[in-house]
Amino acid sequence: MKRILLTYIFLLVAGWICVQAQINPTTLRDQYGNQIDPSTQPDNLQDSTDVEIESIPPKLYMWQLDELLGERTIIPADTANLNFQNTNLVEGMYGHYNYTGNLGAPRQSRLFFERQSKAHTLFLEPMSSFYFTPGDFKFTNSNVPYTNLTYYKAGSKLNGEERFKSYFSVNANKRFAFGFNIDYLYGRGYYQNQAISHFNAGLFASYIGEKYQMQAMYNNFYMKMNENGGITDDRYITRPEQMAQEGHTFDASSIPVYLDQTSNRNHDFYIYLTHRYRMGFTRETVKIEERKDGNKPLKAANDTTSTVPMDTIVTEEYVPVTSIIHTFKIERSRRHFRSGAEPTGENSLYENTYLQEGSSSDSTVAISIKNTVGIALLEGFNKYAKAGLTAYVSHKMSKYTLMNLDTTLAQRPSLNYTEHELFVGGELAKRQGSLLHYRVNGEIGLAGKAAGQFRVNGGIDLNFHLGKDTVNFFARGYVSNTLPSFYMRHYHSNHYSWDDDMSKEFRTRVEGELNIDRWRTNLKAGMENIKNYTYFNSHGLPQQHSGSVQVLSAVLRQDFKLGILHLDNEVAWQKSSNESVLPLPDLSLYHNLYILGKVFKKVLTIQLGADVRYFTKYYAPAYQPALQQFQLQPEENRVELGGYPIVNVYANLHLKRTRIFVMMYHVNSGMGNRNAFLVPHHPINSRLLKLGVSWNFYD
Repeated sequence: MKRILLTYIFLLVAGWICVQAQINPTTLRDQYGNQIDPSTQPDNLQDSTDVEIESIPPKLYMWQLDELLGERTIIPADTANLNFQNTNLVEGMYGHYNYTGNLGAPRQSRLFFERQSKAHTLFLEPMSSFYFTPGDFKFTNSNVPYTNLTYYKAGSKLNGEERFKSYFSVNANKRFAFGFNIDYLYGRGYYQNQAISHFNAGLFASYIGEKYQMQAMYNNFYMKMNENGGITDDRYITRPEQMAQEGHTFDASSIPVYLDQTSNRNHDFYIYLTHRYRMGFTRETVKIEERKDGNKPLKAANDTTSTVPMDTIVTEEYVPVTSIIHTFKIERSRRHFRSGAEPTGENSLYENTYLQEGSSSDSTVAISIKNTVGIALLEGFNKYAKAGLTAYVSHKMSKYTLMNLDTTLAQRPSLNYTEHELFVGGELAKRQGSLLHYRVNGEIGLAGKAAGQFRVNGGIDLNFHLGKDTVNFFARGYVSNTLPSFYMRHYHSNHYSWDDDMSKEFRTRVEGELNIDRWRTNLKAGMENIKNYTYFNSHGLPQQHSGSVQVLSAVLRQDFKLGILHLDNEVAWQKSSNESVLPLPDLSLYHNLYILGKVFKKVLTIQLGADVRYFTKYYAPAYQPALQQFQLQPEENRVELGGYPIVNVYANLHLKRTRIFVMMYHVNSGMGNRNAFLVPHHPINSRLLKLGVSWNFYD
């Protein structure tokens, strides 16, 4: 905790120094509006009644990176005023995720096409509501210091939840920017042994020049979770009257749970750097402008008939032709599972015990270093260069430390595994223009564990007008033949152990998307085929399905508007060809009914409404704390989840640079069939008041 506080204080002090060092945060002007050079004025200039301080109008843009090659994608600044109340929900903006009930808890998307393995280890994948990769981060470039502070709160100091997020970015000049980000989350939990505490602190910097470009970041994550294994009897939630008749209490804090003195600890940090040097040439450009003084032009710019005074301005621009690219990432992840009081004998929760009865202390460490070097022929340097072409080579060295289960050894030294992966790849991409964009990336493994593996993915988007409508069409797909991750092949712990190289997974996916802004319509449809699908079976062990599994999916978002009345809808349908190894709900629904308007001279935006999340019944995956993974439910105790709506009522306000929301979460708690579970035996919180506020500062 002391280390966390020191990190927090350091970043705050660094931010204050950055603000003080910002170049020209304000402009000094006299009473006539003329700009004053502060270096030529006496020290008491700002005390003069004849001088006013005029703030610079804020201008900023944000971007995200492709982690492999560092390509930038410009995105809108995070100032959206709609649905701010959903930004801290573990189930996601549209309720796609199953999770164990508390803020920051492990989660898994019910929509199969959203399940992506981007985390460093499989233990970090369920932590996606807090952990993020370099490709998820937003860089900022602005002419004034930019700060965002966000605070969420729900419940009381005894069992409630809080989260504080801060983001600061400042430019030293128009090309170089740097800053820091902080995220602290604390969910005390309404059920026993459920408390969660996460902390992240990071630094980032970027330099966007004509020739040299660089983006770098450092992030350090501490994630601590107490684990209760779920409640011992679902009837405490679904049939509380029966439990009361049997003499049991059913207050959330007194409901018995499976595990005590049990926790998971994850510590992860990474350093990421991507930079490139662009070589090219300088050419002159001619710009013709109307003269403001009204005098005759010195040159008529080949237009002798023009009666409007014109000026010809000759400027130079740098045209990049080739880029040399280097991307570097080092990441270290450590997981520690502790359980101090485990049932033994016939009451044991585990099928196997390899080290000791009654308690567990499992740990593993993963370290990886990856370098990617590429050379790119850039798009648009002449009229024949219609697309960019990149070739690259990447090398990744990974080292894993596992527990030694040999009980005959007195010391039991840890076991170390080292894997190397060497890939070569290429990319063809067209990113310029407004009508058509496409990107195709492919890589093949040459040596080490990469041998025999390959990945090809691509996408195309077409933008065109249909009458008065703007239509966007997207097509995406990939083909891959890859090994399951290391921890799916090797893992040692007190209750689970396996060593299996496994076969490669062969996956193919195609997906199309149609978006029509004027109709407020977005439709996605896709299909994926997987051979040797790898999953955690009902015993908590990795298993491969020898045949093929197909998934069909279609998601329709259709919004309606009538004056100030809005109805936003999402209907997601999907079908698994083998529910026994890949269970999915047939339907997932989201509906949001609200009124939206502006008051007080249109400076205050108000959104008042209610939304509902719902999915059809299915055998949802269970959560195993000793693995920190979702697995198939045990055959002897399977339960169906779903068929239960979760309704939230909210008020969302946006005033200039401030966003505020008030939400009554799960307002229908205790109604209907009361099947308020997203993960077997892990109930979600009952009716709960949630608050949030976010400020943007431009100074």
